[in-house]
This record gives sequence, C-alpha cells and structure tokens, in this order.
Amino acid sequence: MALGKFEVVSLDHVQLAMPAGGEADAERFYSGFLGLERVPKPNALALRGGCWFRKGSAQLHLGVEAEFRPAKKAHPALVVEGYEALLTKLREAGVEIRPSDELPGVRRCHIDDPFGNRLELIEEAR
Repeated sequence: MALGKFEVVSLDHVQLAMPAGGEADAERFYSGFLGLERVPKPNALALRGGCWFRKGSAQLHLGVEAEFRPAKKAHPALVVEGYEALLTKLREAGVEIRPSDELPGVRRCHIDDPFGNRLELIEEAR
C-alpha cells in the first residue's frame, strides 16, 4: 500500500500539567501577567479540571494531573512583543527571571508558572 504525501503544518497547542484546584492561580498568572485570554474548554473536557489560554495563534492548555510534578526541563517558548515591559511586570510581582545568553543574538529568559512549570520567553525579532 502506497502512502500519500503529508506534512505537519502548524502546532495547535502545548499542554502543561497543574495540580487540582489551581485554576484561579493559573488565570492570575497566564491572563494577569502574560496577557493570554482564558478560553472555555469543551464541556466534556471541562469536567476534568484545568484551563485553556490563547493569544493569537499561541494556545496553552493546563490539564490537572493527579500525581502532579512540574515540568522543569520541557517547556513552551513564548515570543513576546514588549519583552522588557513584561520582564518589569514580572519582577514587580516577584517572579524569578533567569536570563539566558546561550543563543547568540536572541534575548530570552526562563520563568516558572505558579506550579513550577518552566516557561521560556523570547523577545520578538525586529
């Protein structure tokens, strides 16, 4: 049987885990600090807990995991317009910012969400 031609054309979303009952903390962080819009989960999935966020084509889903352990290495990388303004806002809120200069010519850093999941922030290229 011959296989047809195919290609992956985009990334739909990234999912991170969170502990049960963390939806308010997730909304405060992802909407309040990062400016992502909280979007409703489909009813069948809403029963599981967690929450979904998006901004433009970037979608981030947080799913409840019973034996929750934060993602310390695996992470989504978010491209940020107004990088310095966001870093200022995060610093003022007491969020630890870990700058990284490992990629020449790319301004980026790592932060943790309220559950300890690692996130990368990358300054939008101009």
